[in-house]
Amino acid sequence: MSAIDIPAETGAIDPQLVERFRADLIAAWGSESVHSDLCKIGIAVSGGPDSVALLLLAHNLIPGRVEAATIDHQLREESAAEAKYVAQLCARLSIPHETIAVEVGAGNVQAKAREARYAALSNWTVRQGLAALATAHHADDQAETLLMRLNRGSGLAGLAGVRVSSWAYSEDPPGEFDIVRPLLGWRKSELNHLLDDVGIIPVCDPSNNDENFDRVRVRKALAAQEWLDSIAIAKSARLLGEMLNDVEHVLEMRRQKWMHEVDDGIVYIFGGGEAFEIENVHWIIERLGDGAPRTQIATMIDRLRSKQNASLAGVLARPIMFETEPDMSWAAWKFEPEPPRKTGQSANQLK
Repeated sequence: MSAIDIPAETGAIDPQLVERFRADLIAAWGSESVHSDLCKIGIAVSGGPDSVALLLLAHNLIPGRVEAATIDHQLREESAAEAKYVAQLCARLSIPHETIAVEVGAGNVQAKAREARYAALSNWTVRQGLAALATAHHADDQAETLLMRLNRGSGLAGLAGVRVSSWAYSEDPPGEFDIVRPLLGWRKSELNHLLDDVGIIPVCDPSNNDENFDRVRVRKALAAQEWLDSIAIAKSARLLGEMLNDVEHVLEMRRQKWMHEVDDGIVYIFGGGEAFEIENVHWIIERLGDGAPRTQIATMIDRLRSKQNASLAGVLARPIMFETEPDMSWAAWKFEPEPPRKTGQSANQLK
């Protein structure tokens, strides 16, 4: 892509759409942040229609307070040209832009690319002194995620999908910021129409049509069913997310009562139902080890219930009787960092 077809006037977006976006950004980021000249926001822009539409909406709403970054995963020959396209678009709009090349590790390509992308964006957001990072997740993305996770038998945490806002941090340089997703109430078709109206042609990533990826197959299946409403499905994901917030509050109260830190780990007096146990053990694994999928945590719990030791993600767990006061003991599980293994054994393998 060598040329960019951008209208000479950048205010061509329908004002009603900008006002709609204002309400959505306030819901995600807060009124004080949206209306403060001291708060700048970063936009993750791939060059695709969703992120370009987000960039234009933010630029029209809060001009001069927007910066953009493009992550070049270096997985396709076209990626450098796509990053250059975004850089030219931002230059035309007088928006500061940076292209960041990353290396994607071996394994699940989409998962590893996402991991590398968010690490790079986190570092960039803090380095630039930005208050928030906005991504272009929309209602169709949310609906696809919910259907994929339903098909995998996910619990509440998985079905909640992505949230309209979340807290994030960077280790190098150290700092904190908000991740906001103000387009979760927008359909992909609406974002495409917005670009059509202003005359901008976005880049096209061929991987978005590659049916080797689960998400692409779900996307095509969803599009083929006219009776399925992505906005309604995304609303369900949002409501599940709100319910998850309440559950997390209950979990925190229970942790204060039923978890005990000891010198070499954490003792958990289990109970209260499988869903609560999975979330509590997930919390423990994240603090003592490398973190693990809830499906593997459920398998770990099954082993513990059968009075067997289990290890996962660098954490060893075993059933014990825990004395809470003289002559009072409870059945519990003790979690501690797993001791170093002999050569050839994996510390991340549930056994």
